[in-house]
Amino acid sequence: MNCPDLEESFLHQDWTNAMNPLFEEDSNGSSSSSSVGLSKLSLKANQNEVNDHEEEEKMCVVCGDKANGYHFHVLTCEGCKGFFRRSMTKGLQFTCPFTRICPITKDKRRQCQACRLQKCLDAGMRKDMIMTDEALTLRRALRTRKKQERLQRMKQMEGVKSLTEEQKQLIFTLTTAQDKHLECIFTKMDEYCPPEFQLIYDSFSVSSSRSPSPNSMSPPMDYLQLQNNDTLPKGMKLTDHIVHSAVFGMVPHFANVSTAMIQQVIKFAKEIPAFRDLSIDDQISLLKGSTMEICQIQFNIVFNLENNTWECGKTKYSIHHAAMTGFQHMYLEPLLKFHITFRKLKLHREEYVLMQALALFSPDRPGVIERSSIDENQEKIALTLKCYIDQHHPLPEGRFLYPKLLSILTELRSLNDENTRQILHIQDMSSNAMTPLMKEIFC
Repeated sequence: MNCPDLEESFLHQDWTNAMNPLFEEDSNGSSSSSSVGLSKLSLKANQNEVNDHEEEEKMCVVCGDKANGYHFHVLTCEGCKGFFRRSMTKGLQFTCPFTRICPITKDKRRQCQACRLQKCLDAGMRKDMIMTDEALTLRRALRTRKKQERLQRMKQMEGVKSLTEEQKQLIFTLTTAQDKHLECIFTKMDEYCPPEFQLIYDSFSVSSSRSPSPNSMSPPMDYLQLQNNDTLPKGMKLTDHIVHSAVFGMVPHFANVSTAMIQQVIKFAKEIPAFRDLSIDDQISLLKGSTMEICQIQFNIVFNLENNTWECGKTKYSIHHAAMTGFQHMYLEPLLKFHITFRKLKLHREEYVLMQALALFSPDRPGVIERSSIDENQEKIALTLKCYIDQHHPLPEGRFLYPKLLSILTELRSLNDENTRQILHIQDMSSNAMTPLMKEIFC
């Protein structure tokens, strides 16, 4: 199969990786690591001073013994806390055998209970803060339950394997490729917009804001609806010429955006060493099958759940723009629901790029030859994703996240098949709906 656009991207681009230096040099060219070390030692010394100061402050205000916390509104030791509780709950009355000015210290606090109790009251210990036996029992049970839960979580975390160096390197490679080739495309969307695009978008925004449910998809606007001034901001009018130009301008705009996205996906894939090691035929087969799936994952990153729009820099897309391009409701409705469900998972950027890599390394794509090698790479990516989820989404949050992502990939495959049928349908109606590179991907 002759794929000039893809082969040119594969064979004629020089890929390099740049690593930041571990240490910045000062003006004399010497390493600044020594100054960093001194700073750390200084911080450690300051921290020790703070700790010493805190130790001095944590003294029982009644007897001067080491305090273990605030009890009944006052910083006290465990002994004075228990003495005050027993005295108040039992209603004990004490009499000082001396002159009621007995010194209360750690060693002498038991010699005069009357003066000790009076000092507790003078320090501010409050009888109304003493809990009943029932309340104490409930609090102790709550503390015991929380302690057991902490121990259970610690045991679970001990069972979670840390990311290996190979897995960390894989994530670094993918995120670097993401930053270099895919994220930047969204800031350039306005370069492909027809002049009338933003005017038509404003009318969609006004109409959508009147929708009763933000998560429901109202029927796409058609040419006649756009001419109805009730859907436009006050004072704005759309001429037949503007509407006609915008509707028919969406098709080449869609073609330009799709082509740019495909080009960036190719560059993203070429940054992955395991992908470069495959034969050219397998590279093309994987890209033909996964490119639009990767694009949908990318678009989910910029999907806004509040207004159901894709925010690509200054340009915002609604589902109505896709309808203007020619996509049918039978495809757009499940597509919107897919992005809503997907975005609610609140994935990290690392999880998004691992999802893209899983979609790319799919051994069941048509035309693939080295299936075992691709399957091995997909398994490594899947294990990395699972390990990352286990580390960064503790239970119960992450209990079902991994199987949910696998189901997302399955649903994405079905949407991709329907997307291809829709694009071919649009091409039948408009000859300029696909560029040569798009034809290599979809035909």
